[in-house]
Amino acid sequence: MSGVAADEIEEIYRTRHGAFVAVAAAVTCDAGEATDVVQDAFATALRKRRRFRATGTLEGWIWRIVLNKARDRRRRSRRKAFVGTAESPVSTNGYEADAAVRVMLARLPERQREAVFLRYYADLDYAAIAELLGISTGTVGATLNAAHASLRQSIERVEE
Repeated sequence: MSGVAADEIEEIYRTRHGAFVAVAAAVTCDAGEATDVVQDAFATALRKRRRFRATGTLEGWIWRIVLNKARDRRRRSRRKAFVGTAESPVSTNGYEADAAVRVMLARLPERQREAVFLRYYADLDYAAIAELLGISTGTVGATLNAAHASLRQSIERVEE
């Protein structure tokens, strides 16, 4: 099948918008820009939907567009840390991450930060994360393990 219907893209937008924005915010380090990134990515997906070749999932294809747009936006930005504001907390599974946690996440290397957000904010499995980041599923596990260790150390330092 060549291409995809606009309503299929719209359905993914409606059901997964929050996850896309959370991950875009993590990548761009700017909660305000995340919504713009997601809007731009979905506009691109709609415009280029006939290029989708179903070699993977439609959602995976859209995730790749969102990640690429967010990375491009971050490269153009001079911001170094995602600290958010009281008006724009990062939320996942009903829990809000406080400013200290957002700072700890922002300090992770890019691949670790992206893997964490794709796993826990977007709720993607290792295979989907591997495809999006262009790494093996084993490397996804190792990357998440390294991120967990780094976050644990950061939390322990705060608790001391």
